[in-house]
Amino acid sequence: MIGTLLLALLLLLLLHLQLCICLEVIRAAEMVTQLAMEEEAAANAMAANSSRRTPRVIIIGVRKGGTRALLEMLNLHPDIEVARSEIHFFNLDENYERGFGWYLAQMPLSLPYQLTVEKTPGYFASPKAPARIHDMNSSIRLLLIVRDPAERLISDYTQVLYNRKERRKPFQSLEQLVLRKGKLNTNYKAIQRSLYDVHLTNWLRFFSLGQIHIVDGDVLIQDPFSEVEKVERFLKLRPKILRSNFYFNQTKGFYCLNTEGREKCLDESKGRPHPAVNRSILLKLCDYFSEHNERFYKMVGRTFSWCGNNSRV
Repeated sequence: MIGTLLLALLLLLLLHLQLCICLEVIRAAEMVTQLAMEEEAAANAMAANSSRRTPRVIIIGVRKGGTRALLEMLNLHPDIEVARSEIHFFNLDENYERGFGWYLAQMPLSLPYQLTVEKTPGYFASPKAPARIHDMNSSIRLLLIVRDPAERLISDYTQVLYNRKERRKPFQSLEQLVLRKGKLNTNYKAIQRSLYDVHLTNWLRFFSLGQIHIVDGDVLIQDPFSEVEKVERFLKLRPKILRSNFYFNQTKGFYCLNTEGREKCLDESKGRPHPAVNRSILLKLCDYFSEHNERFYKMVGRTFSWCGNNSRV
């Protein structure tokens, strides 16, 4: 009799334990369902609030200054959405004539609190871009990356050289393009793009210097975090990008990005070695740029360590 009662009690205990387990499973399932519903509702709310917005920040240049690297770095920030491709809206007439509706369609979806950022390095040297951007948004904030003008020129040439080689097209040496009868060919477009003072003068006709943040492209290569930190402050963003988001890739020879355990490097077109350039040509370029550099220094109220001799694009 006692044995039977004990067995009955044991069975009751087992049934109670199973019931408790079942109830916990049900509660856990309900919690998962509730969380899923809340996440879906939040996603729907975000989708309802997201739309394409014209940029409040534009990276205007310079070509071969590090604009793609800066865009990828800023894309780490949760309060920023970036346009992935170069739009060339304000510098190319055929695109500008498509109208602002077309331009807006090129922008990413963003939330009201996020900054949309576009970058087209061709804007800086464009005579028409400043007025056109001002017509769109006179209070826009602009990011300008500058680097050693002679090195920028060589990087510019290197990009064209590789593109022509890949397409099996004829190409000229840098010396052939830079020199005409022993004198600098100042009409060469790559030289013209390195005249920072000339182009900035045009921008300052429409925007105050306080709207333009100057990024040191040479420092961006060596210590990207310090430059991105300054950009965050200029854009009045929460400091969300960390030094740990950058790591030096020994194989590539430049910094790559690290976010949430995922590593990302710029594509193979970055970090290309420069062709050998005759030192006398470098001296001619530095001599020609020196006066323009001094004017630029005075315009922006700071100096840069230019006319060095780096070896990578």
